[in-house]
Amino acid sequence: MCGIVGVVSAAPVNQLIYDALLLLQHRGQDAAGIVTQQGRKFFMHKAKGMVRDVFRTRDMRALPGPVGLGQVRYPTAGNAFSEEEAQPFYVSAPFGLVLVHNGNLTNAKALKVELFSTDHRHINTESDSEVLLNVLAHELEKTTRGITLKPADVFAAVQGVHRRVKGSYAVVALIAGHGLLAFRDPFGIRPLCLGRGKDTVMVASESVALEGTAHAFERDIQPGEAVFVDLQGTVHAQQCADAPRLNPCIFEFVYLARPDSVLDGISVYQARLNLGESLAKRLVSTVPPSEIDVVIPIPESSRPSAMQLAQLLGLPYREGFVKNRYVGRTFIMPGQAVRSKSVRQKLNVITSEFKGRNVLLVDDSIVRGTTSREIVQMARDAGARKVYLASAAPPVRYPNVYGIDMPTAEELVAHGRSVDEIRAIIGCDALIYQDVDGMKNAIGKLNPHLAGFDASCFDGMYCTGDITAADIARLNENRVTAEEGQQDNSRLALPNAQAA
Repeated sequence: MCGIVGVVSAAPVNQLIYDALLLLQHRGQDAAGIVTQQGRKFFMHKAKGMVRDVFRTRDMRALPGPVGLGQVRYPTAGNAFSEEEAQPFYVSAPFGLVLVHNGNLTNAKALKVELFSTDHRHINTESDSEVLLNVLAHELEKTTRGITLKPADVFAAVQGVHRRVKGSYAVVALIAGHGLLAFRDPFGIRPLCLGRGKDTVMVASESVALEGTAHAFERDIQPGEAVFVDLQGTVHAQQCADAPRLNPCIFEFVYLARPDSVLDGISVYQARLNLGESLAKRLVSTVPPSEIDVVIPIPESSRPSAMQLAQLLGLPYREGFVKNRYVGRTFIMPGQAVRSKSVRQKLNVITSEFKGRNVLLVDDSIVRGTTSREIVQMARDAGARKVYLASAAPPVRYPNVYGIDMPTAEELVAHGRSVDEIRAIIGCDALIYQDVDGMKNAIGKLNPHLAGFDASCFDGMYCTGDITAADIARLNENRVTAEEGQQDNSRLALPNAQAA
């Protein structure tokens, strides 16, 4: 997952994009980049690191112009990452294009071959975003052939992209001298929305980036839709997919998005409250509430679910962990040993909330189980009599191929194991999971117009319909495991519990 933003304004946009990226920092902490446009010239600065570290005063001064875009990057291709793969990406023809992308192309390897052999375009990195940029550039070149660009030409190019590209993609691009283009894959797997301010049009991954920069949320960009904003701020929109179907990634609501965002008509905060309500119904059949002294969330995404569960069951809700906000999210940490150490660095227990008590810990999800095992042990070390663990999400049993850097099946603690086997590995006295239907119903009822969700990491059903076991093996083949420092046959790493 990544966070992307684009702006067309009547005033300089460098500070506005910077502020929006800060609001999207939770979506990626690996790298950040901004491109602005003044006249027909692009100005770019990008580097590895957090937004506040990548951009200094001198960098901001070198980003003039009233049009621009930016990205915070979370790698979706395993642990290996080079500075060259930081976004945005640029190509000079046609017109001059820069692009940022949130998602993951499942046919990037085939497209790379096709671009070289048929379209005569060179791809210089391992990033699927560079592949996507070159597909867009080629399709745009086909529709224009040197003629003055019109919105219809842009939409025809996006139609060509939809026909060739598979996977998930929310995209913002600048076309030099013409305007800003934003579009979303035909399934709407990754979020993208549109808002307006005074003399400003903004598109962003989450509504919080709009509202936090004084823009009024206008609407979500629909699956398959393209929006073109010309340099005068006029918005043109057209559906460019043959059979669009809204299937947003359900993990956005479980964990990835900020709770104050609204995605595809669903409040993320309300979705998490609903998950807590559904989880409470599951809990009572496993652990009688009378055996639980206190409910404690594992910061931070699980808090709404834990509060709702505690309220419904009439149990005390307490904060038992203090989070150090200056330690990175554990799921981006390269390697098990580093992740394990990071848990102790970022969370500290309030011993009085655990000592002598039967404690129910509530987490948003359990992926590898490494973080969960550490936290359960921390609760025991603090004197808890019994430690129960509840997950607001179902067991994560399958790899994600749509932009969440998640482990291969063999690395997932739930893959091929019963709940009791997982409980034994984590070391808790009881383990309660949300069920898949309960999760879908809890969130789906907040927007009855949804066609469904991509819940592939929970149910193994890949909504694009083109993913096989062979495809997953192929997507995994280049992943470098940090533990061994060498290649193995996996490529998808983890967003483990609350730490992209």
